[in-house]
Amino acid sequence: QVQLVESGGGLVQAGGSLRLSCAASVPTFSIYSMGWFRQAPGKEREFVSAISWSADSTYYADSVKGRFTISRDNAKNTVYLQMNSLKPEDTAAYYCAADSALVVHTTPREYDYWGQGTQVTVSS
Repeated sequence: QVQLVESGGGLVQAGGSLRLSCAASVPTFSIYSMGWFRQAPGKEREFVSAISWSADSTYYADSVKGRFTISRDNAKNTVYLQMNSLKPEDTAAYYCAADSALVVHTTPREYDYWGQGTQVTVSS
């Protein structure tokens, strides 16, 4: 069983930055692709970013490309999401997820494990 715990959310003004972290409690963390998703009230969960197990491939939603950066530290069992130039439309609960498949997926249903989420609120 993989447990994921997100942290780093909060309230920030538009144009500001936040760094989300997701710590995994599993010794085989390095075999999982990791993704970040977000869900705003009344909306479906949407893909934000993903990274392969080796960190050699990264993927971003068009809405965050150039502003967000995903990374991982397999020695610390942690994946990060650096969010810069935040906009009010980035306001949502952010979730990290782990996927044991060899390919990197961008759809929520492909992921095996989920964290509880961390709230990000961007004020205008």
